Amino acid sequence: MKRIDTIIIGAGQAGLAMSRSLSDCCIPHVVFERGEVGNSWRHERWDSLRLLTPNWQSRLPGYSYSGANPEGYMSMPEIAGYLADYAKVSRAPVEENTRVLSVIPDGYGYAVANSRDTWRCNTLILASGACNRASIPAFASALPAGIDQVNGLTYRNPDQLSDGGVLVVGASATGVQLASEIRASGREVFLSAGEHTRMPRWYRGHDIQWWMDEAGIHKTGIQQVDDVERVRRLPSLQLEGSRKHRFCDLNRLMSEGVEIVGRLSAVRDGQALFSGALANHCALSDLKMNRLLDTLDAWAESRSVNCVGPVERFAPTACPALPRLSLDLNNGRIRTVVWATGFKPDYDWLHLPVFDGKGRLIHNQGQVAPGLHVLGLPFQRRRNSALIDGVGADAIALANDIRFQHCLSVA
Repeated sequence: MKRIDTIIIGAGQAGLAMSRSLSDCCIPHVVFERGEVGNSWRHERWDSLRLLTPNWQSRLPGYSYSGANPEGYMSMPEIAGYLADYAKVSRAPVEENTRVLSVIPDGYGYAVANSRDTWRCNTLILASGACNRASIPAFASALPAGIDQVNGLTYRNPDQLSDGGVLVVGASATGVQLASEIRASGREVFLSAGEHTRMPRWYRGHDIQWWMDEAGIHKTGIQQVDDVERVRRLPSLQLEGSRKHRFCDLNRLMSEGVEIVGRLSAVRDGQALFSGALANHCALSDLKMNRLLDTLDAWAESRSVNCVGPVERFAPTACPALPRLSLDLNNGRIRTVVWATGFKPDYDWLHLPVFDGKGRLIHNQGQVAPGLHVLGLPFQRRRNSALIDGVGADAIALANDIRFQHCLSVA
């Protein structure tokens, strides 16, 4: 059995930020990656996807974007290259194509078996990502046999879909982007929308991410919210990595010919059944958007910010007056269902009693158990913990905590 002080699982932005932070603290470590550096960005995203944050906001410990298009949005090959360059500059000790098979307790540390060797460490950091598996409702199994099913991890482009209509389920960033792209291919598209968060791509002359960065929204800590579990479950903003359109919202999709229906609540006897609460979800989405814009306006006024345009407000979502409550899946009109219903981590190899009744990892700001930490989950310490621009702060804080514990152990 090989031994090392610290093991990191995953070489995406979280694992690489953690590696750089540990190196800066002179803490020996190794990084295990099941594929290549940035593997998820390379192989588990659709072709046209771009980051939802502008390039200038791609900031990691000791590294930041230095290209010619700071206001642009990186494509998947570009972000994979960005992370690969970061790994080289940081001299990250990554062992690629090394899949972790199991983690078990071993004395006061952990035994990590991978596809090559077994290692023992005192400190283990889970940085394998929050989007390893598609979160699909159980009633997906009730779909008629002739309906193809894809999700946000398996979808690549419209050419892979069968000819015919498409039902996209979920109206957060993934769902609205895919519905728009599939509709542009000429297919009939229905979008099932439950809770969602409408947001303009730019506001008063600046990217919405600039506002959230400058106003300190991204730095909101878990101590500043009343229910952190609720905040962690909030849907992603309806954005796309482009300034071609101000909105990627339900209004735009309807103008493109997408039919909006309510939340998919069940599939029975070949019928997709939708909730009648679409109007409420749309009204709540508009309310949340306007509350955030009010907050940003108040911040700009209190700071006498002069580099912004005039206050703006936008027409409400034009919710269909009588949205359909069912859709026949037996008649051949719908050939594909795209599940854009979210993602979840994959910890099947973690054989420890650290999960709740729903299989979710239990942690307190990333602390799972003595010597066991997680990095890169939504709102782990701050609102932007899962973003490229936010994971670095969490990694630096964790590295300092680990260094402090080492100092105590040798004192």
